[in-house]
Amino acid sequence: MKQFRLFTAAIIVAAFSLTSCNNDEKKTEPEMKEPTLKEENITYTGDSITMNGYVVYDENMEGARPAVLVVHEWWGMNEYAKMRARELAKLGYIAMAVDMYGDGKQADNPDSAGKLATPFYMDPQMAKTRFDAALTKLKTYSQADVNKVAAIGYCFGGAMVLNMAKLGEDLKAVVSFHGNLIGVPINKDLLKAQVLVCHGAADPFVPQAEVDQFKKQMDSIGAKYTFKAYQGATHAFTNPNATAMGEKFKIPIKYDAAADSASWKDMKDFFSTTLK
Repeated sequence: MKQFRLFTAAIIVAAFSLTSCNNDEKKTEPEMKEPTLKEENITYTGDSITMNGYVVYDENMEGARPAVLVVHEWWGMNEYAKMRARELAKLGYIAMAVDMYGDGKQADNPDSAGKLATPFYMDPQMAKTRFDAALTKLKTYSQADVNKVAAIGYCFGGAMVLNMAKLGEDLKAVVSFHGNLIGVPINKDLLKAQVLVCHGAADPFVPQAEVDQFKKQMDSIGAKYTFKAYQGATHAFTNPNATAMGEKFKIPIKYDAAADSASWKDMKDFFSTTLK
């Protein structure tokens, strides 16, 4: 009985010591601060026009951090592009929503959007000039690590960031969300960025033939790319407003919460390696 009591006492002492150690560990854990976002509506110039951008970053973070440019859908640089920039800032990046059209132009219907977007498909160098102006502006921020820059884009913007990579922009990574895939010709001497494509498998605007052609082009030069297709997802699957816009204008676009969540996670995982 005496041995049993001694054994029990030893267990209690050990348990108390372990609890004390755990409490000490908890006391020494650094306190994690919630992001405090600094948001700036800015103007910058390029291509003989004024562009209205938006920069956001976490003020609680010290020093430079990777920078990400966000290129809008064909609707223009609107609140959706800003929202995505804010989400990136919460992840620890400095982000800039880019005004490709200039003067903050936006479209509220497909006809107007098509008229604004088409010149950039027809003249990729014009798009590059506008993109370069945004890139130059973002690099002026002390919070931006100029050696770790990426770009993401949605629909029209997805096509634009793929073109920027193919045209030799000095980017570590680009991510296209439900963007067109065939743009400027691929050139192994120009492509520097690693590429992630987040594609809706049911997207009628980007048919399988275009997917196959894109993969063939990328494979032909040994490009570093990842292609993710989300079953059942159609065009504009990341935008919560897409369903209402699709119904209003009778166009096949629709929000898909599962694909939105999965593609954002895929982007985060991609950046964790390409921007480390």
